[in-house]
Amino acid sequence: MTTLQQGDKAPPFSLADQQGNTVNLADFAGKSRVVLYFYPKAMTPGCTVQAQGLRDKSADLAARGAVAIGVSPDPIKRLKKFEEKESLNFTLLADEDHAVAEAYGVWGLKKFMGREYMGVHRITFIIGRDGGIAHVMDKVKTKTHHEDVLEILDSLD
Repeated sequence: MTTLQQGDKAPPFSLADQQGNTVNLADFAGKSRVVLYFYPKAMTPGCTVQAQGLRDKSADLAARGAVAIGVSPDPIKRLKKFEEKESLNFTLLADEDHAVAEAYGVWGLKKFMGREYMGVHRITFIIGRDGGIAHVMDKVKTKTHHEDVLEILDSLD
């Protein structure tokens, strides 16, 4: 697993969101910074806490010219349920074949309770308006993720 680094060009993507609409990274070029965060599975405890934090800070993200986009290998139906259950106010993308996760270098071997399996590593990329990766958060703490993102956005100005 080779994760993209600061200064790399963000790989383009085109994925369906929780409404079934197609979202392209190119849609944000020149307009907004993108907080692209990869998470393992919707409606699990850590992923829920992380999403709630971003939900609650969406106005602060907007004030900094940024949008949050969550990406997981979940199907659209599960993402829609996650959005409704947690009143999420940002885009969730279905990467069921994990092609985007692989392009960003976040799909790899994981270990949990003595079991090894392939899955998404919890990593966040701050993508600048120019399409370059401005920052990589590879040690994400779900409880403070939203605060950490805001601090990084402030440091990039």
